[in-house]
Amino acid sequence: MYNAIARNKRNTLIIIAVWVLFFTGIAALLSWLTDNIWVGVALIGFILVYTLIQYFLAATMAMGLAGGIRITKDTNPRLWRAVENLAISEGMPMPKVYVIPDQSINAMAIGRDPWHAHVGATEGLLKITEKYELEGIMAHEMAHIKNYDTRVKMIVFGLVGAFSALAQFCLLFILGFFGSSRLGQPRQRSVFLSILLFPIGLILIAVGFVAWLISAVLGPLVMNGISRQREYLADATGALMTRHPEALMSALNKIELFSEAASRKNIATAGMYFTNPFRRGLFARLLSSHPDTEDRIDRLAEMAQDF
Repeated sequence: MYNAIARNKRNTLIIIAVWVLFFTGIAALLSWLTDNIWVGVALIGFILVYTLIQYFLAATMAMGLAGGIRITKDTNPRLWRAVENLAISEGMPMPKVYVIPDQSINAMAIGRDPWHAHVGATEGLLKITEKYELEGIMAHEMAHIKNYDTRVKMIVFGLVGAFSALAQFCLLFILGFFGSSRLGQPRQRSVFLSILLFPIGLILIAVGFVAWLISAVLGPLVMNGISRQREYLADATGALMTRHPEALMSALNKIELFSEAASRKNIATAGMYFTNPFRRGLFARLLSSHPDTEDRIDRLAEMAQDF
């Protein structure tokens, strides 16, 4: 487990380094094309501010996308106590706890570290689970926080937003350079200037398209791939927390039998959930943010033999 935590921290640094190199290269390219260093500086500044905002607010944003409503010990003592008991037993800070108004059976965890973590459970999960099953699921979510899985997922979530911002930046840049004047009349340019700006426009379109492709398709796929690799470890860590693998197995069986797709779902946040929030099917499984439920149950059954 300690190796996994160290690996997640190392992966965080690698992701950030790749991000810095990529956007520095894009900024340098735009500065060279426009012969204006301030274009690149503006892009780096915009993305840097955007990413910092994402880093510090991504957890709240992700929970907001899910529709989570923050609870206290008085408003929902059952869920609160399940999380509180786990936090105390593991010596972890108490995360912010939410109820997600959705009838699907699911839960989620997000946060840059254990001191800034958020966990949530859907109304459907609270209705259908017994006390021990709820504890098993919340232990799984707390395991993600303990193992720093949530930090890696959150950074990828933020980078998806940064690439989306880059795509919008390129679009606005193109409109500003090649659009109409304020009076709605076409800009008057010499033939030489038009010829010079045309390849710049093509490059900006290409950069914008690649950024959009990463934010809309490749980024979420990478996040889902990371999520699939971390789910098995979170299952094992959660089972060790409760010393009751059968609790998580029972909850997974119920979810497999009775759960439906979440009413409020987003591909960028799919990897933050306990199980895949999208409808099942061959294509969904290929692109799923989670491994097959039956496989997870089989692994937990093997683990239960050692208890």
